[in-house]
Amino acid sequence: MNRRHALQATALLGGASALGVWELSAAPAKKKTPPLTPAEIVAIEAALGKKGTYKEEEATHNTALPRNDLKVRVKGEAVPIPFGFGGWVAIKRTVDGKTAMLMSDTVLLQEEVNPLISAALANGLEISAIHNHFFYEEPRIFYMHLHGMGTPAELAKKFAATISQSKISPKNQPGGQAPTSGTQSGNTATGAAAAPTGKENFDLPALDAIVKHTGTVNGPTYKYTIGRPDLTVMAMGAEMTAAIGLNSWASFAGTKEKAHIAGDVAMLSSEVNPVISALRRHNLEVVALHNHMLGDDPHMIFLHYYGQGPATQLAQGFRAALNELGKHGKGLNHQKH
Repeated sequence: MNRRHALQATALLGGASALGVWELSAAPAKKKTPPLTPAEIVAIEAALGKKGTYKEEEATHNTALPRNDLKVRVKGEAVPIPFGFGGWVAIKRTVDGKTAMLMSDTVLLQEEVNPLISAALANGLEISAIHNHFFYEEPRIFYMHLHGMGTPAELAKKFAATISQSKISPKNQPGGQAPTSGTQSGNTATGAAAAPTGKENFDLPALDAIVKHTGTVNGPTYKYTIGRPDLTVMAMGAEMTAAIGLNSWASFAGTKEKAHIAGDVAMLSSEVNPVISALRRHNLEVVALHNHMLGDDPHMIFLHYYGQGPATQLAQGFRAALNELGKHGKGLNHQKH
């Protein structure tokens, strides 16, 4: 009994030592991305009509776009919007500083997809992916990724014009959108105030000890967002980092005894099937496998998953998937290069 307690204490206090090599390593140094100026950030937020978050270490401005107008059920149970039904738009400079790029993930009902495609094309933006993130959700929801190039202010204006007639626009959300804080990435959303919060719903130290990262409370949910510090991924001349969508995440809703988990894992092609195997060994459902970006190098694949059960068991499944990253080489079929 004493030995078991000692092992548990070691897991809780020494979690960092069990991190994967990819989590502890840094990618080869690249030219530092030039920062956005204060004037550019003001212009972005004025165009979008909402305060966002500027992450200095990634030189990225990110604005959350939650769908607070929706009421979503998964497997017949109501789930909060921050669980995975919020979009985002991010802007950063290319590494040469000559221009900037925009990337966005938008949350749409099926009848909203093609009108937004037309609006994006009319405003000079492009589509990089359209797909599901969930099974069993009601209403049916799709996620569309957009990208574009230009000055930061131009990109914000193009995006604002693209979404102006849609529910995605902050001005068209219930009661408008208050400024948000914290890193807005993956499927982060800001839902209405709720009690209890994720802090009361879950044993956060226990989850953090399993995942070996610290999450963020967002209303009734608890979410981890984890980048790929072992990789340097470039697209359209810009470095892809966690704040602009290159991340793995896990969101918890419900209670510690009866939780939902949903999330995404960012992988190289050689990591796809090891991650799938790890998730299935832990009884998590694989619900989507797809790209988010076009022209990224190396090319990244994203896997979405879902599960129900005790929160700590679900967290173990997510951690098992993370354990497969960074150890299967860069090619297909686990080839080493």
